[in-house]
Amino acid sequence: MTGSHRPARRPSFGIMTPPSQVGYADLLRVWREADGVPQIEHAWLFDHLMPLGGDPNGPTFEAWTLLSALAARTERLRFGVMVTSNRFRPPAVLAKIAATVDVVSGGRLEFGIGAGSRTDVSWARREYDAHGLPYHDAAHAVGALAEACALIRRLWTATEPFDFPGDHYRLAGAFCAPKPVQRPHPPLVIGGQATRTLRVVAEHADRWNMPGGSIDHAIEVSARLDRLCAEIGRNPAEITRSIVLPVSYDRPDDTRQAVREALDGGFDHIVLGLSAPYPAGVARWVADTFTDTSNPAPRSPR
Repeated sequence: MTGSHRPARRPSFGIMTPPSQVGYADLLRVWREADGVPQIEHAWLFDHLMPLGGDPNGPTFEAWTLLSALAARTERLRFGVMVTSNRFRPPAVLAKIAATVDVVSGGRLEFGIGAGSRTDVSWARREYDAHGLPYHDAAHAVGALAEACALIRRLWTATEPFDFPGDHYRLAGAFCAPKPVQRPHPPLVIGGQATRTLRVVAEHADRWNMPGGSIDHAIEVSARLDRLCAEIGRNPAEITRSIVLPVSYDRPDDTRQAVREALDGGFDHIVLGLSAPYPAGVARWVADTFTDTSNPAPRSPR
């Protein structure tokens, strides 16, 4: 297994806490603890409106509302939604939401976005039906994602209102104020692995996130992204490679091996997915266990 020819970056480590089947107090506890652990540089939520597992009628928080609350209670962490479904919110409204969160946090937002869940998956269909969200095929979803990325970036940077006569979105007198704190705008993190989505990544992303799967497959997809960048004349080294790796509390050596393989494969933005219930001191345990895999692994946190 070999990585890309891209120059190595200093790796950064973060956590993901799915805001489902868990209480706000527990999420806040983990984020505030992580905020005080320097090895953990970023934290993430996912964007679903109903549970993906467990009790189908259990709690799931709306990601951006929760993100704003967590932003106000942390000081150092960069953070975002990995990744926002472009199917759930009109992009001009999403641009306003994201700008608000960046202001609340003092400029720490990483703006994650993707085409959204496939509607042929049973839990996705339930989520859409329960919220009156329209179905569209993959081609429509990816075309809308490309327009949304261009539109959101323009809303964050335009100094005057503008019209946007897109194929998927049509706006008149569009404008976003206040602007995000970060200039020219928060980093765009686009998730996905289908080739048509990777074309959007190549054009618009500052960071690409591989949502999961085997490391070997992730490396193959990353190489495909390199080729798509070359097709449009973009340097693939401009796009940081990010991957979500699930954490095993009971078999941490398995996760440590996955981290080593991901780093060797050119992924230098590591998002460690935590499952609820969160053990006491989990953020410190994550930092001690996974951010330096050359040291002996601490015991399970449970």
